[in-house]
Amino acid sequence: MSTELWIAVIACAIGTLLMRVIPFLWMQRRLNSDTGINNMPQWLGILGPLMIAAVLGVSIMPVNPSAIAWIATAIGLSVTLAVWSRLRSLGWPVAAGVAVFGLVQIAAHI
Repeated sequence: MSTELWIAVIACAIGTLLMRVIPFLWMQRRLNSDTGINNMPQWLGILGPLMIAAVLGVSIMPVNPSAIAWIATAIGLSVTLAVWSRLRSLGWPVAAGVAVFGLVQIAAHI
């Protein structure tokens, strides 16, 4: 692998670590103080859903924005939501959505 790729991987790893460690250390210090959990900052409760929304936004954007890619993304997302609404779990909806996305991509190129 090239040096630039290693730098990008290391930067992503450090960024991911900091996103997890900084709120943990912040709350650990707050919980050990006299104020306790009542003094939890509002941004800490919003941080998790915001990160999930950011990952979702990046995940549903096709790499090559062609008509087939958008159709495969829409169908995969629809299947993911349908399986989630039926099972209310995390693993099966993602697996089903990825499988259907891949099948649509393969079927479009045959």
